[in-house]
Amino acid sequence: MDPALTSGVTAPLTLLDAGELASDPELEAGFAAAAHGVLAELVRAGAALGWVEPPSPDEVAELVGHVRCEARSGDAALRAAYLGRRLAGFGYWVRYARPTHRPHADLEKLAVAAAAQGRGAGRALTAALISDAREAGVEVLTLDARGDNTRALGLYRSLGFTEYGRLPAFVAVGEARYDKVFCMLDLRRES
Repeated sequence: MDPALTSGVTAPLTLLDAGELASDPELEAGFAAAAHGVLAELVRAGAALGWVEPPSPDEVAELVGHVRCEARSGDAALRAAYLGRRLAGFGYWVRYARPTHRPHADLEKLAVAAAAQGRGAGRALTAALISDAREAGVEVLTLDARGDNTRALGLYRSLGFTEYGRLPAFVAVGEARYDKVFCMLDLRRES
């Protein structure tokens, strides 16, 4: 493991957007594999990221490619957090595809490596994605989270998201059932 993630010395957290990531050939080339590593580790530990089993490297590469393509057209934002040269976490939002929902976007993934949690990466990533959404003219930024993901839900609330709905026992992980919690941040009120 990278010493920046495990040592007592805190390496500075660097946030990159999709364009900045693309301008660093080394980080660009390794981003999909690094993102896969973060997601696989978290999913194996039971994280609420939409998978029961870790996604394949190809699935993550396809997902990252899609988000980057959408970001180039202004229909998404991707943010990556690095401690040194090691990916500490990433997140992204994508505009809704339905024409009547195009003014809005969904924060679909926010993942922070276990060793980097508690260092402010999740807050920094989410705040940057909110700022990106505001700059892109997104009116309402939505997300959903598993009901037992109290740390994430607390983070989102602290950044201004409000719960607007809940589907009880909707998420199935084996025999376990969890609520699906829907949250929103109305960026129109901030104009």
